[in-house]
Amino acid sequence: MQVRQYNLLFSRLGEIATLFFKLGVIGFGGPVAHIAMIEDEVVKRRRWLTQDHFLDLLGATNLIPGPNSTEMAIHVGYIYAGWAGLIVSGVCFILPAVLITGIFAWIYVNYGSLPQIAPLLYGIKPAVLAVIVNALWGLAKKAVKNHQLLIIATAVGLLILIRQVNEVIALLFGGLLGMIWLHPRNQDKPPGNKPNLLIAVLTTGATLQTTSTISAMAGTSIPLWQLGWFFLKVGSVLFGGGYVLIAFLQGGLVQEYGWLTQQQLLDAIAIGQFTPGPVLSTATFIGYVLAGVPGAIVATIGIFLPSFLFVAALNPVIPRLRNSAWTRSFLDAVNASAVALMVVAALQLGIATLKIAKPPYVDILGIAIALISTVLITRYRINAAWLVLGSSLIGYGAMALGYIK
Repeated sequence: MQVRQYNLLFSRLGEIATLFFKLGVIGFGGPVAHIAMIEDEVVKRRRWLTQDHFLDLLGATNLIPGPNSTEMAIHVGYIYAGWAGLIVSGVCFILPAVLITGIFAWIYVNYGSLPQIAPLLYGIKPAVLAVIVNALWGLAKKAVKNHQLLIIATAVGLLILIRQVNEVIALLFGGLLGMIWLHPRNQDKPPGNKPNLLIAVLTTGATLQTTSTISAMAGTSIPLWQLGWFFLKVGSVLFGGGYVLIAFLQGGLVQEYGWLTQQQLLDAIAIGQFTPGPVLSTATFIGYVLAGVPGAIVATIGIFLPSFLFVAALNPVIPRLRNSAWTRSFLDAVNASAVALMVVAALQLGIATLKIAKPPYVDILGIAIALISTVLITRYRINAAWLVLGSSLIGYGAMALGYIK
């Protein structure tokens, strides 16, 4: 009996390792795209999770610090194969980005330049849009179950998009309003001005800001413990994704400690943007530039370790939230708000991907790639890996034909 259990565990760990390593390799497009790919694999194709359970994890993950897509991978691994799965899924999802970023860092330190992969990204980004759209359609149908949730999701999305309210604050207040408005005792009462109340409350949200002081430490050796401690702190409080990470790096490594120049920081950010997997692999690049291989290892562990700890603490609690009417209403509203968050991010990514500076002001080939990819993934269920591979080849073909330079 015990041998059978161990065989089942190792079999599941193998499945998890294979899946998340693959997703780490093809995971271009940022966290929204990563989550879309994870949803397609674990909900639609493999049926490891129901869509409702996936939404619960997504909503909860948006309320804790750290990279959302990495934490979703860790959640799935924990649910499918326990504590070993938690570690294997997270490590395998992160590993490709870390290895690729480490190679780029070595090239950068030894040759002073970055590889040119613009054609690769040109083809991949429109295909990633199709993956996101496919996932959003399925998630929205499950998460936005009634008109109250539609109002909450719309308000949260508009306020993040137009008023630039902090995402975590918007999700929290969306959840709190849902807790009150969607509670069974309040369902038969007239809605009154509660939607307006949500808008009024969310518009008062303020974003967290970091402050720093300038010190003269440039040129000094960097203790590994101090480098690791810096990235551990960042990983423990990082809400808001890549742009907030940039603010921490600018304030800490450039201004406060003087460990990096402004140009080195820009190069590190560029590496994080055009490599697959989580953007927090930028820490690997910076660690290598500052302290070689030991620095890369310490920085990587420091920034990703909090995500494993947060998921380990949060995952067992999520099913219990469904047992209370109050927390169930809160979670439903947060789930709908999280989908709204993904819609906003997808719109911003779509504009950035398909807009060009000269007439006709839209990228015709990019739109064609996005539309064809959407049909292939929704109608014919083509795996995202093949879409990424095929669209990258189109990107290099477009460069060879002179369509892009």
